[in-house]
Amino acid sequence: MRKIILNLAISLDGFIEGSDGEFDWCFSDQDYSDGQLDQFDAVFMGRKSYELMINLNEMPIKNMKNYIFSDSLDSVKYGSLIRSSNMIDEVNKIKEDPGNDIWFFGGADLLTSFLEEGLIDELQLAVHPILLGKGKNLFQGKLNERIQCTFISAKSYDTGLVMLRYKVKSN
Repeated sequence: MRKIILNLAISLDGFIEGSDGEFDWCFSDQDYSDGQLDQFDAVFMGRKSYELMINLNEMPIKNMKNYIFSDSLDSVKYGSLIRSSNMIDEVNKIKEDPGNDIWFFGGADLLTSFLEEGLIDELQLAVHPILLGKGKNLFQGKLNERIQCTFISAKSYDTGLVMLRYKVKSN
């Protein structure tokens, strides 16, 4: 069965974007970015992430099947639209399909729902050596209960970036 893996950049103080929604603080080591997404052939994202990627002219995400989760969009130009009313069934069907792992791209609210439903299998956090002070927190204090994780690995880079990997324990 395919795994759903959160893979994203985060600041030392736990933010995924700055106070104005900026992510200019993110950088990518050559080693960190090369081949990092090769393990995925599908991507999950919420409406806000989808709209951001469209504004950046980054949609569809190349070489991946794009799935957009939204209850407010009537349709999507790129990818398949999934509603929250049948989210769990749809996600489990996609996980059963043949293919590589699935990249959970964002956003934070959708991540909370996925974690609480036990749908995220692994966390891959690219911790950047910067303190933003304020911005959007990865988990936004919205998890209803603790979720245990098991350490898989850590890799550091010359720039100070550290890639942390954790397996999310099943409920």
